[in-house]
Amino acid sequence: MTTLHGVQKWTGALFLTAAVTFGAASSTLSATFNWPDILREPAPVVLHEFHNGGTTLIGTWFAVAWTYGLLGVPILMLATALGRRTDPVLRAAGAIGAASVLLSLIGFLRWVFVVPALAQAWTDGDGPTRTAVEAAWTAQHQFGGALLGEHLGQVLAVAWSATVSVVVLRSGVLPRWIGWTGLVVSALYLLNQGDVLATAVPGFPVWDLAGLIGSTTWGLWIAALGVTVMKNGGRPPATPRSDHAATAIGTP
Repeated sequence: MTTLHGVQKWTGALFLTAAVTFGAASSTLSATFNWPDILREPAPVVLHEFHNGGTTLIGTWFAVAWTYGLLGVPILMLATALGRRTDPVLRAAGAIGAASVLLSLIGFLRWVFVVPALAQAWTDGDGPTRTAVEAAWTAQHQFGGALLGEHLGQVLAVAWSATVSVVVLRSGVLPRWIGWTGLVVSALYLLNQGDVLATAVPGFPVWDLAGLIGSTTWGLWIAALGVTVMKNGGRPPATPRSDHAATAIGTP
């Protein structure tokens, strides 16, 4: 029990740390680079503003990337922390959640390893060079940003949080409010896909506040999950009957 208790404490602490540090880093990025609104601006606007941000802005993006990347560790530890190490549903959810973090990490880190060279080439280039750089920017932005980070990364993150929420509700391994709020924030976060799909399908319905409300409430839920896992650190694992019920998500 002592070992399980320690895993629970570390898992909860890492969830909370990731949520708080990413919140701080992303707030800094919003204040200094008008993120995420700038993502939908034309290439010349983004490249100009990025170049003006200099190495400080690159460092901020690096911090945003790896504070979010930290989330992958507790996601993989959660099944063990809840005493459900052999639960196939939680194990699958952990793999999906870790994949979502990796995809989002790629989306974030392109601002560190890809965009600086494009911004410099655009700043130093003449008319034809700038046109070519803008086309390159758009291609990498749609692939690394919209496709990998914002679509696949977010959709898989929602799949993970929704699955964890269902397991919580069916097993009682954590307080039920974690399960219900997790489903709500997952649905809200999923609504941000309207903005993402609109970059590829003009006219696709968009709710402008979905990104802000969805990502904020999802991040708060991650922090609450961390605190709850830590507080329930001494709670015994679910009974075999509950464990079986939790894995049978599709049954009535």
